[in-house]
Amino acid sequence: MLPAGRVLRRVPRLLLGLVLFGFGLGMVVLGGYGLPGWDVFHQGLAERTPLTIGTAVIVIGVVLLIVMLVLHEPIGVGTLANVVVIGLVLDATLWLIDAPVNTAARVLLTLTGPIVVAIGSGYYIGVRLGPGPRDGLMTALGRRGVTLWKARFGIEAVALSSGVLLGGTAGWGTVWFLVSIGPAVQFFLRYLSVPLEPGERVPA
Repeated sequence: MLPAGRVLRRVPRLLLGLVLFGFGLGMVVLGGYGLPGWDVFHQGLAERTPLTIGTAVIVIGVVLLIVMLVLHEPIGVGTLANVVVIGLVLDATLWLIDAPVNTAARVLLTLTGPIVVAIGSGYYIGVRLGPGPRDGLMTALGRRGVTLWKARFGIEAVALSSGVLLGGTAGWGTVWFLVSIGPAVQFFLRYLSVPLEPGERVPA
């Protein structure tokens, strides 16, 4: 475990990453051509309840946080911040910016939103202060014998299909996010990760 002083030095990068992550998701929502799997579910939940999409992100994050606690999964400062910050920034983005009616602007938002999310992920993941609750669920299944790719695929598939049934938006933007986010995050992690401190290990 990192000393408190080192954790505090990483918090600004953590928060910057989460703000960029939430803003990037807001860009994709404003584009209107389809969201990533979990956010199709969040949007569908918002369609069926009084919740905003950002509040739905927070509520589901809290539920998954409880699941992580029950399953004795590690929880860090980053895990807790993830639950709150992304949803708040997502709602703020949608409140401050009107959805464009111009097709070119919508396409641009859909194409560039995942890149902004990837930059945010590079900062957020790169400080190694704890996984997000959705990734925590995946690693919990992995520790119980499910291969990580199967756990990831299964969780995303359930979230996406449930979200579509609830009225969330899936489309070519969903596919673009799926194929672009992994390589983009990998690229930005090379440049945005905090160097390992003496005695620090990369989390498994």
